[in-house]
Amino acid sequence: MNKSELIEAIAKEADLSKAAAGAFLDAMIAAVTKTVAKGDTVTLVGFGTFKSSKRAARTGRNPATGKEIKIAATTVARFTAGAGFKTAVAGKKAAKK
Repeated sequence: MNKSELIEAIAKEADLSKAAAGAFLDAMIAAVTKTVAKGDTVTLVGFGTFKSSKRAARTGRNPATGKEIKIAATTVARFTAGAGFKTAVAGKKAAKK
């Protein structure tokens, strides 16, 4: 599914116009990106958590030459799937509490 197909699905599910659904999706992506870039966490209960994580410097290998190279430390985005999302992907019914 690409972005335009996702916008169509949101518009249909939420009974919105495609323009409104597109504006919503763009705003959500911008909000999540801005929050995670600041180092904060975005948690959507049942879906998952977006956060930033520091990756330490390490030594790697150039696959073409086999020569060792230094890989600098960096900050990366992480997504951890929530329980509801995991069960939906696995095709199981959600357990009742």
